[in-house]
Amino acid sequence: MSTSTSLTQQDIAIVQRDWAKIEDIADQAGTLLYDKLFTLSPDVRQLFPADLTDQKAKLVRMLGAAIYGLSQPDVLLPIVAHLGRKHMHFGVRSHHYQTLAVALMWTLRQGLGSQFGPENEAAWTKAYGVLADAMKPGAAD
Repeated sequence: MSTSTSLTQQDIAIVQRDWAKIEDIADQAGTLLYDKLFTLSPDVRQLFPADLTDQKAKLVRMLGAAIYGLSQPDVLLPIVAHLGRKHMHFGVRSHHYQTLAVALMWTLRQGLGSQFGPENEAAWTKAYGVLADAMKPGAAD
């Protein structure tokens, strides 16, 4: 999970295809993800506004931009690293990335159902790893 070179063109295609389906249920996916995240790590809830409506939309847009940008890592990864530095100021810590990974995989399984098999999960695990690895150096510990 350490570099973009571990991400194959097939991985990128799988993740982008899955994301196109998730975008069709963006509101539901945002709710599922944040509900699971806060269940797994209740202390994270304080990092977000009381009304999550805008935050859910922002998350879906940002994840989409990152997913569709995976085919251009030289452009994407510096942007993601900058986003990681910004998140540090919001109180995000390194261990939050693993919790978010669990919540994201759970959300994908819920949203895609039987269309989210082992090959999909493997591709998403690699893609999320690339993105989280780019963001983590900016996280406070």
